Amino acid sequence: MSTKTDVFGIEKTLRNLGISKENKGVSTGGDYFASGDLLESYSPTDGQLIATIKTANSEDYNTVIEKAKSAFKEFRMIPSPKRGELVRQFGLKLREYKDDLGKLVSYEMGKSLQEGLGEVQEMIDICDFAVGLSRQLHGFTMHSERPGHRMYEQYHPLGVVGIISAFNFPVAVWSWNTALSWICGNVTIWKPSEKTPLCGIACQNIIAQVLKENKLPEGISTMIVGDHKIGEQLVNDKNVALVSFTGSTRVGRIVGKTVAERFGKSILELGGNNSIIITENADLDMSIIGAVFGAVGTAGQRCTSTRRLIIHESVYDEVKNRLVKAYGQLKIGNPLDENNHVGPVIDKDAVKQYLDSIEKCKAEGGKFVVEGGVLEGEKYGSGCYVRPCIAEVENSFKIVQHETFAPILYIMKYKNLEEAIDMQNDVPQGLSSAIMTQNLREAELFLSQAGSDCGIANVNIGTSGAEIGGAFGGEKETGGGRESGSDAWKYYMRRQTNTINYTASLPLAQGIKFDL
Repeated sequence: MSTKTDVFGIEKTLRNLGISKENKGVSTGGDYFASGDLLESYSPTDGQLIATIKTANSEDYNTVIEKAKSAFKEFRMIPSPKRGELVRQFGLKLREYKDDLGKLVSYEMGKSLQEGLGEVQEMIDICDFAVGLSRQLHGFTMHSERPGHRMYEQYHPLGVVGIISAFNFPVAVWSWNTALSWICGNVTIWKPSEKTPLCGIACQNIIAQVLKENKLPEGISTMIVGDHKIGEQLVNDKNVALVSFTGSTRVGRIVGKTVAERFGKSILELGGNNSIIITENADLDMSIIGAVFGAVGTAGQRCTSTRRLIIHESVYDEVKNRLVKAYGQLKIGNPLDENNHVGPVIDKDAVKQYLDSIEKCKAEGGKFVVEGGVLEGEKYGSGCYVRPCIAEVENSFKIVQHETFAPILYIMKYKNLEEAIDMQNDVPQGLSSAIMTQNLREAELFLSQAGSDCGIANVNIGTSGAEIGGAFGGEKETGGGRESGSDAWKYYMRRQTNTINYTASLPLAQGIKFDL
């Protein structure tokens, strides 16, 4: 834990969440064990060691999967509305721990306290959504072509669901997957990011209380902190029916291929290279707010962060000047201080990627209208604080086609909306997109089949800040998966068509005759 003066009460927060100075990173319920190497979790906020975690080895994983398989046999037989009651109680616990968990997210990951609290609110929201959904896992009834027959579809649990989450949303994305998995009758194995393992332990401590209070099998919710070898073991395991992976496109290709080779199911939430089109008919006040938050929120480390602004030539200079002024007003510093807009990036590797991208942009001809750089001084002692920056570029630049997980915003001009949409779509990724316009025709074209090719397309809001009620995910190199709301629950179940013959004869389909 921090050795500095504990101004923000982190040590109390850790105690409230059941986190000690030394932890074990494998849990099949309330009991923790681990036999692997030691992992240290440092805060990008102040560079201090928060705690250590003993990680898992292969044998630990085998213990976890056996516990999960055993729990599934019991859990699948519990009616879905009763499984929903488990999720309801979990949501109530999250309300109790919201302040502490939100603070831990902010401290261990580096996002602002308001964003940390907002992430826990997402967890609460998905629990509420899942509770209602637990009574609505509907199939369809169809008319059979054969007399005296009935046909219908139903959905059954898959089994064990593996969840591999990323550091930037260390708790919310797990909850999207697990809340739906549980009401569908699945059990879950969670591998949290090695960069935010304490957030995983905190969540597991909370759900373990609910399982114990309801005398439910501990293997319903399991967690395993480990390196890439543990991830590979999970991805290759035929006992894991579905792997939900959030991370880079590079690793996602490997996960998707590996799971497909064993005929498993996967949900892939990968890279984003999101743009906002600002038309000549846009409300510029609204546009600036949406663009700045989208670009600098979570220090540019959201998969939905705004990377590109495609601006109509008639308003380009005004938008650029407003952006420069807005960036000059940003307050960068400790994310637990609510006066600050921007916290640190996750670690020194992220700083290096940020700096490398800036140099690559300059080498291709990019002109920075707001310069970047690493912030120095005691206030920025972790070495992970960087300046959000803005560069004038061409969309074709190689670095612009690549997603950099950092607060770098690229701006460019367009002449007509068809050109802007082509620019918007002309990147490998396809997660989130937005248009700022007060013109109905422009908005509808953007949302049409000739418009944005992304999984998320917004009008007059930014690219980040998705609600849990809608299915979340994207196309192309974003992976094509969907999580959270709408009918995303179907990803977590297996579909079955049933035909019942209630007559004394056996007519065949398509009028085929087969007499004996």
